[in-house]
Amino acid sequence: MGTGQIAKALWRGLATAYADHRVRALMALTFLVIGAASVFYWFVERWTLLDSIYFSVITIATVGYGDLAPQSAAGKIFTICYIFCGIGLFVATVTSIADSIINTKREP
Repeated sequence: MGTGQIAKALWRGLATAYADHRVRALMALTFLVIGAASVFYWFVERWTLLDSIYFSVITIATVGYGDLAPQSAAGKIFTICYIFCGIGLFVATVTSIADSIINTKREP
């Protein structure tokens, strides 16, 4: 399979995933949780909005570069809760998308 065919299959798989109401609901919930966490860090930790979004995404995706870390007690407690709730949600979302991509039938 050539690069063009792989890209086409990936695009078709993403379109199929997005057509699934369960995947859309998981994606919406994931973006909502990331957005809420970003707003929290923006106000509580007084980070820029970009830094807040960046930290929220790398935390929920378990990347954690270590360049940002909450300094307040509220920020640390929130982050603990965010990690426990967010990682499961993130994994469920990514798994649903990947499952849809893998199970998309190839064109003959």
